[in-house]
Amino acid sequence: MTTPEPQSSSPQPSGPVSKDRAYRSPAGISGGVLVLALALWLGIDALVTGEGDTRWKALAALVFLVPLVAAYTVRPAVFANEDRMRVRNPFRVIVLPWAQVESFRSAYSNEVFDEGGGKYQLWSIPVSLRGRKKAARQEDRRAAGGAGRRRGSVLGGVGQFGSRGGAAGSAAVGADGPVRAEADKVMDELRELWEARKDAAGSRGEVTVRWAYEIVVPVLAGAVALGVLFGVG
Repeated sequence: MTTPEPQSSSPQPSGPVSKDRAYRSPAGISGGVLVLALALWLGIDALVTGEGDTRWKALAALVFLVPLVAAYTVRPAVFANEDRMRVRNPFRVIVLPWAQVESFRSAYSNEVFDEGGGKYQLWSIPVSLRGRKKAARQEDRRAAGGAGRRRGSVLGGVGQFGSRGGAAGSAAVGADGPVRAEADKVMDELRELWEARKDAAGSRGEVTVRWAYEIVVPVLAGAVALGVLFGVG
């Protein structure tokens, strides 16, 4: 499940300050924190009590695993405001002005496409097939309940009560729209914001992609160190 949380972006040189909405995966963050805590506990224990090259292997493993686990669990986020969306994935940060977004796609993963044909996965908005099935069952039950209420008002109501009851039942069923999974709701919000702002003057610009070297460098260094230590050991 992904929950939006409001954040304030840095002030722009001109015009009003645009507020970001941040979308993260609470389940991913919770799981990542638990794995990080376990890795740190075992690694620090090996550093303190280990002998020989065990300490060096434990240190190299920590340098490799900690940023890698954090990259896939705690780090991912999507930030969106009136001008652009910023996608923070495990190893990259992609900034997409709304004018450069071509479409969104939700299948087995949620993705955004830019005008140049680039495809970027939204790691912090994971697709839950179980959540979609649950939402579909809820929608079926709601539709069946709405149909039952309308049928009862037609059969049991007379005069003005019959017509009012039927109208009220129909409005209750369709007032909030269909039941959707949480990740699909988030994608609907992003699509609506894109549709509303893609032609705005402030939404123009170029797509930028930056590698997260603060993650990539220690992961590579730890992997090389582990390879050397196990190779010579």
